[in-house]
Amino acid sequence: MKNGVSMNKEKCKRVYITTPIYYVNDVPHIGHAYTTIIADTLARYSRLAGMEVFFLTGTDEHGQKIEQAAKARGKTPKEYADEISMRFKKLWDEFEISYDKFIRTTDEQHIKGVQKAFEVMYKNGDIYKDVYRGHYCVSCETFFTAQQLVDDEFCPECGRSTSIVEEESYFFRLSKYQDRLLEWYESRPDRILPKSKRNEVINFVKNGLDDLSITRTSFDWGIKLPESINDPKHVIYVWLDALMNYVTALGYGTDERLMYYWPAKVHLIGKDILRFHAIYWPAFLMSLGLELPHHVAAHGWWTRNGEKMSKSKGNVIDPKEIADAYGLENFRYFMLREVPFGQDGDFSQRALIDRINSDLGNDLGNLLNRIIGMSGKYFDFKIDSKKVDTYHKNELEAVGSIFSTVEPHLYEIQTNRYLEDLWKALRIANKAIDTSMPWAKMKEQKEDEAMATIALVANILAKVSILLHPFMPKATQTIANALGFEIDHKSYVKFIKNSELLESFTIKKVPPLFPRIEEPLIEISIEKEKKERETAFVQKKSEENTQNNIITIDQFLQVSLKVGTVVEAEDVPKSKKLLKLQVDLGEERPRQIVAGIKEWYNPSDLKGTQVCIVANLKPAKLMGMVSEGMVLAAKDEKGLSLIRPESPKKAGTPIG
Repeated sequence: MKNGVSMNKEKCKRVYITTPIYYVNDVPHIGHAYTTIIADTLARYSRLAGMEVFFLTGTDEHGQKIEQAAKARGKTPKEYADEISMRFKKLWDEFEISYDKFIRTTDEQHIKGVQKAFEVMYKNGDIYKDVYRGHYCVSCETFFTAQQLVDDEFCPECGRSTSIVEEESYFFRLSKYQDRLLEWYESRPDRILPKSKRNEVINFVKNGLDDLSITRTSFDWGIKLPESINDPKHVIYVWLDALMNYVTALGYGTDERLMYYWPAKVHLIGKDILRFHAIYWPAFLMSLGLELPHHVAAHGWWTRNGEKMSKSKGNVIDPKEIADAYGLENFRYFMLREVPFGQDGDFSQRALIDRINSDLGNDLGNLLNRIIGMSGKYFDFKIDSKKVDTYHKNELEAVGSIFSTVEPHLYEIQTNRYLEDLWKALRIANKAIDTSMPWAKMKEQKEDEAMATIALVANILAKVSILLHPFMPKATQTIANALGFEIDHKSYVKFIKNSELLESFTIKKVPPLFPRIEEPLIEISIEKEKKERETAFVQKKSEENTQNNIITIDQFLQVSLKVGTVVEAEDVPKSKKLLKLQVDLGEERPRQIVAGIKEWYNPSDLKGTQVCIVANLKPAKLMGMVSEGMVLAAKDEKGLSLIRPESPKKAGTPIG
């Protein structure tokens, strides 16, 4: 992708991928795992594609919040940080995260690098001393203006009380870099991912940047200023300290032999720290004379009952508990497939079970079992690809087109779309078996055709397993072993880049890869509570609706109706009623909407037409597919008709 994020493999041989360094005020939860699994998948794919990769993760260990948490537990800040940092490292090791370095902000190399950076900024005239007075949130380690506070007191980020703090501080001239930051955002629309977050950052900067307080004197647990400044009562503000990890890990200010990996290709972060990474961090780099990262990618939150997970709310899910119960690779697949990057996702065991049974069990695992069974029954487990192109040229071209275009989705951090495309290839394979019916061909003594179909499916499985390998390394290697090859860079080039087919081989039997799961495997008390609340809510609403069907204007205005343009439409296999639509609502990507209109409309009739959509419905699943809205239609004894605008409207135009 020219001027995009797909990283031409011939021109760019190095990839530097980072997670945020996780703050040691709490133990790892599912949100931490999500970020790290995305980064691990990118790193694994890049290595598979022949890139030289450096993958960084670690922990952020300084600040007043850590000092207070340690004191409350009767420990020194370092003892407390050691304990929590080890939990993160242990979990990532158990999850087989392929990081190249685990950095801690208490590392001596990091401390020296931060002090060096402070010294460079100071000499450049970008740091000066003054007095700061403002509303300070200890939890967020951040000052806020009076206008930003909620009810004149509470932090706009976490909701906790702030306090008025006045202290001597060193300031970074953030205001100096306002115009250069705006130029950087404009230079490429994908500097910030998802692109919907870009305007949020630009508007914040355009509203004016105040200089940033970057030291504290009210606590000691932090990095001291460099000796050349000679002001020992100050410690460096946690965000300047933390952000520098991305270059100190490469040796900035100490041993800089790894700095050739800089700049980072992607900083993966949560949306709550976007401002620090998309505004403060680039400005710091400009002051230091270092290149800026290619992309800052901010994901949404994983929620429970629509709320952000937090220990205080008692709704945190332990990722290890889920992975131990359902399998690490199943958990990885679910996390990367379930939610579009940048959007919030609500975790449930039922959704995870549906993905395992449908996507992995039915579509992938059963496909392998089918060709093992047929090849064993008809050909003594031998499979030969020499006639595939003769009988299945169209299918080969279709899957080849899919495989040649999936990579940009991954580097745009659209892992769900990447996986959706791989599953399109699996559907082509399953359909080929159902259409060609090798068992019927054998009865007709058309052995070449039967073999060609089995070999086609084997080749699709081989290519899917290579491209799925960064997501599910062990399961896909099991598939590859059954098909007689190893997943490595050579096979990536051979089967994906050069579109070659498997040579003749003998397929191996393997046990079912994804055994079916009928009921949740672990008890989560919060899940019980959610079900009880949902049941009570439904009963209450049912009673209210029975008594009175009249709604207020406020209730009506809660419904978001929009005009959408159908960009794709296709049949839902095995359904007599459903069509799957991709509808443009003027958003970053089309919405997938599953509509029961198949009896009245053909897919070809709908492409390019406009429809009216209920746009703020909670996503639902129909036959295992996510539906992100509802198409409006009217139905009487004469049939069903879609509700449409009288004349063409811009996609996303509100109705009301």
